[in-house]
Amino acid sequence: MDPYAIILHPYVTEKTLNFVSGTAKQNFKDGNKLEFIVRRTATKADVRRAFEDIFQAKVAKVNVFIDELGKHAIVKLKPGYSAEEIGMRIGVF
Repeated sequence: MDPYAIILHPYVTEKTLNFVSGTAKQNFKDGNKLEFIVRRTATKADVRRAFEDIFQAKVAKVNVFIDELGKHAIVKLKPGYSAEEIGMRIGVF
């Protein structure tokens, strides 16, 4: 499946911006995460493959949940890869 058909768009809120740096009172100490709206039928493995194909960055973990906006995927990157840099490339900042 086309990676661009799996990852639809980034999901940007104040809370998700705190995921990137790992700062804030919520204590996101591990940081280095990005959140996306993904295709509802996509699995964690699909999201991992699509993210790695699109951004050429290794994924440590993918968490997914569904709410009224659709299916969300929180992607944690492996050490050595920067969520902040990827966020700047896709226009989050």
